[in-house]
Amino acid sequence: MAKQMHYTKEGYQALVDELDYLKTTRRAEVKEALAVARSYGDLSENSEYDEARNEQAKVESRITELESLILHAIVVDESEVDHSRVSVGSIVKIQNTKTKKVTEYTIVGSNEVDFWSGKISDQSPIGAAIIGARKGDSVVVEAPAGAYKVKIVEVDRVKLNS
Repeated sequence: MAKQMHYTKEGYQALVDELDYLKTTRRAEVKEALAVARSYGDLSENSEYDEARNEQAKVESRITELESLILHAIVVDESEVDHSRVSVGSIVKIQNTKTKKVTEYTIVGSNEVDFWSGKISDQSPIGAAIIGARKGDSVVVEAPAGAYKVKIVEVDRVKLNS
């Protein structure tokens, strides 16, 4: 059985939207590319046909993956969340107690990670360490480069467009 994963409402919607696009638009585009490639004749030496078949396999594989992710998704219900504790959907400012550097992260499900925009997984070393913590708490992060201590400076929630 696939592992259940947590998603923000936006992250879950992104999966549903991608699945819809692949099933309705991309499948038709690939089908058309296959038809055009077939019209070129001999399939044994037809690179366009091979490329279209490879693209079809990628699209179908991603559709299967998305269907599984959606089936096993747990969407965080904002009405049931203790907003004073760090959880999926929290915006958190943490301070490294040694370097005093403050960093802001948004805690998201594993498939929503975007390190460059500050979105880290609840399963990452930092995310796992701070889940459940409150403003003012100090926690130890067990990172591959070694353990270090951080203090929770602020806990807020992602602003949802409902």
